[in-house]
Amino acid sequence: MKKAFLTLVILGAFGGGGYAYYNYRKTPPAPTVMTAVVTRGDIADTVGATGTLQAVTTVQVGTQVSGIVQDLYADFNTLVKKGQIIARLDPSVIQTQIEQARANLLRAQADVERLRVTADDARNKLKRAQELSARSLIPATELETAQVNVRSAEAQIKSAEASVVQSQASLKQNEVNLEHTVITAPIDGLVISRNVDRGQTVAASMQAPTLFVLAADLTKMQVVANLDESDVGRIRPRQHVTFRVDAYPAEDFTGIVTQVRLQPIMQQNVVTYATVIEVPNPQLKLKPGMTANVNIEIARRNDVVRVPNAALRFRPTNEIFAALGQAPPETPPRDPAGRGRGDGAAPVPNGNPSTANRPAEPRLPSSTALSASGSTPPARSGAAGNRPAADERAETAPTPAAQFPVLSNPQGAVTEGEAPTSSDRASRNGSARGGSGGDTAEGGAFGGNGRGRGGRQALSPEEREQMLQRMRARGFDPSAAGANGATRGGGRANGQPAQPQATPLADRATGATTIDALFGPLPVTETRGRVWLYVDKRIKPVQLRLGISDGQATELIEGDLEPGTEVVTNVTTGTETRPTPQGAFPFLGQPGRGGFPGGQGGGNRGVAGGNGRGGR
Repeated sequence: MKKAFLTLVILGAFGGGGYAYYNYRKTPPAPTVMTAVVTRGDIADTVGATGTLQAVTTVQVGTQVSGIVQDLYADFNTLVKKGQIIARLDPSVIQTQIEQARANLLRAQADVERLRVTADDARNKLKRAQELSARSLIPATELETAQVNVRSAEAQIKSAEASVVQSQASLKQNEVNLEHTVITAPIDGLVISRNVDRGQTVAASMQAPTLFVLAADLTKMQVVANLDESDVGRIRPRQHVTFRVDAYPAEDFTGIVTQVRLQPIMQQNVVTYATVIEVPNPQLKLKPGMTANVNIEIARRNDVVRVPNAALRFRPTNEIFAALGQAPPETPPRDPAGRGRGDGAAPVPNGNPSTANRPAEPRLPSSTALSASGSTPPARSGAAGNRPAADERAETAPTPAAQFPVLSNPQGAVTEGEAPTSSDRASRNGSARGGSGGDTAEGGAFGGNGRGRGGRQALSPEEREQMLQRMRARGFDPSAAGANGATRGGGRANGQPAQPQATPLADRATGATTIDALFGPLPVTETRGRVWLYVDKRIKPVQLRLGISDGQATELIEGDLEPGTEVVTNVTTGTETRPTPQGAFPFLGQPGRGGFPGGQGGGNRGVAGGNGRGGR
């Protein structure tokens, strides 16, 4: 009886434990929310590259004559002055050639004297022949022979005089070659390379051999960095550069971009462009040939609110909303034709399963709607004082068309420094397809290829009149555009895209000496984004207007965020499936809460993972 009772107790204990374990495994784990802190500081948008340090002026010193190196008066790291003798070749061979040339010159001069005597004798004979011929004492043939002899003697004298000139030139050339046996420094500088030794024979045939390499001044150097073609469009002269070298890994050196060379360099089907960076080197720490890890600063903002990029990349799924016990926001309706709406609604990506179940990001009120209502978006306290508003920056920042008025006007650009207003933005979003003209053609005259609502029909009468005045000021007739469907700045007339007029390169800037001066300024970077706050165990979206990014954080222009605010970067529900690590025994349990052996968390036998509890 006792054994039966004990057996029942043991079975009951096992049954109760199994039932409790089953309920524990059935209960979903609590979600884990990971956050990051919004901070305040500096942000710099940079482009990285690798370059090589070089001297600004490097001269290769060679020799124009062949011979044996007799003496060397300079070595590596020797400071030399212009005209200083740094090497000397053996002059014995050239001195022998000079003596031979002098002998040839003396012989040519003697030939000239001999021919002159012969010419004088021929003239005397011609004179006597003429006197005898006048008395008819000699035949006419003898007179003709005497005349021929005189002319032949004069021609021989001219040939001999040319030989004298040739001998003089040969002598002069050998004397110059003798001077070239003495190698002098062409500039003031430093010997950074010596390629010959004393007693070595150098042969100057088709190409002059290099004896020394001189650097003009190592206090001013340059870095030649190879930038990828995807980054070269953001490089402009006078941009600030910081770089490091392996010799001084903890020290930052600075420089300025001076030139972007347009000659492409292709290596393994990768196109790069050489960018020259001017670098001061007052302490002579930098050496020619060092490898520099360059960071070119494209834009910089100081003392701004910084939002972590991990928070901007976070997109909650329906599973996350379900784990938090929160209903996902509704997705706005879409146009059946797949076109974006003219009121600024964000289109939902097509054919992307990863974003099909995600809620659409709510957008900030469009600038057109704000202008139409007569109000402007309030400046948030979290971003107050960071940067001016977009319209204010558009008014103060110089535009490419204002700096270079001869350049062709881009599509929809506002020239002469005027800020884009709501009518401009409405015209950009308007239909510019031409055709029958009318209000739609005029509204999209300066627009891109927007296909939604827009044009003058979406504007108030005051805004419509302001837009027409600006169009007339730019030399565009709205009535003519409406009649024939002609558009400007990217509009379409009769279904054909309008081609922008190209200005000849020589007429763009009369005072420009290099093409670098014709590059316009970079556009202001401004995007929209969204972060999520974890408040009262619920996530709440916050719409933001963002600026530049350094890869880790992004500048906040406008948004309800303060420094120190925690934003969500990830949410783990505990139900995510994880792949089994390689080499793990498959019968010891699954990742997450652990296998049966070892209890909750798998002990030291189950695979550690997720939110597993217990174990060791």
